[in-house]
Amino acid sequence: MAQSTERGLPNGGCTRPFTRRQWLAGSAAVLAVGTATGSAPKSFGQANAKCIDVHHHVSPPTWLDAVKSMKRDNPPMVNWSVQKTLDDMDNGGVATAIISPTTPQVIGLDKSTSVRIARESNEYCKKLESDHKGRFGTFAMLPFPYIDECLKEIAYAFDILKVDGACCMTSYGDTWLGYAEFEPVWEELSRRKATVYTHPTTANCCVNLVRGIDDAHIEFGADTARSIFSVIFSGTSQRHKDVNWIWSHGGGALTAFADRFLFLAVSRPPYEGKFTRATVEGELRRFYYDTAQVANPITLSAMAQLMPVSQIVYGTDFPYRTAADNTRGVTAFFKGDDLQAVTRENTLRLIPRLKGA
Repeated sequence: MAQSTERGLPNGGCTRPFTRRQWLAGSAAVLAVGTATGSAPKSFGQANAKCIDVHHHVSPPTWLDAVKSMKRDNPPMVNWSVQKTLDDMDNGGVATAIISPTTPQVIGLDKSTSVRIARESNEYCKKLESDHKGRFGTFAMLPFPYIDECLKEIAYAFDILKVDGACCMTSYGDTWLGYAEFEPVWEELSRRKATVYTHPTTANCCVNLVRGIDDAHIEFGADTARSIFSVIFSGTSQRHKDVNWIWSHGGGALTAFADRFLFLAVSRPPYEGKFTRATVEGELRRFYYDTAQVANPITLSAMAQLMPVSQIVYGTDFPYRTAADNTRGVTAFFKGDDLQAVTRENTLRLIPRLKGA
């Protein structure tokens, strides 16, 4: 479906949008693959495994204990195991998963505990790498919001452990990633030309916001969009062009709010005259966005018109979704070179050491 040419928004260097016929064809393909057998075709796995999964969660033991102590655990993270991860990767055609703990990471822990849990979790992930050659990479968890401690962990994780990037939440209590408090971290990660994988969480403003609606169902997507806005309109992403940002779940609610970023925000105070549509669109089009939880023709179609296919990377959100789910959706929508780019080649630009994996 998606072509290899880069796409933007209408009237902004955009090639032709998807037609209704193209969209329906993609929808039918996803439904056909997903319902014909009820499971992923065998061709997804084994010798044909090529996908690189940038959004794959693990549960390091001491981290899980800390999350349980805050009563923030859930069945998928509690029931996770290395063997379940490997089995799911094999079933879904995933060659390598870049691993990290999910939300809340270390939110809610005191400084000393946050530092200890981050270090132990990063070392645990690197041990998985050494135990299963070629199957894993690591996005290092940082002990936010403690800035000096984050800088120390960056040095250890990148210089000693040799991680593939850093990971962080979209917000921390009442602060978002574009806030001035976090500037020293982005300065250091920019110096290292690092990849920063982000994952949504729930900000203080919005915990249990609507009765009966889990935060993950709606609020996670909203917080991702807030953080993207914060990073752009604070000037953070422009100051630190060497940071490669990955936004989870296709950027959350970004595709629905893009017009507000590109027109409304730049035409009113406080951003009028400080940002242009071209500047904002340029940032949106250089970020990376993963396919976890959005491997459906509706969202993928919107993503492929807002951002170049070169900026879309494969993600599964295991153990909350399976690799087979995501591979079905992605392979039904993208074809040929675009499929190869999304499932593998785009991530290899960020993590070139995996070219032989």
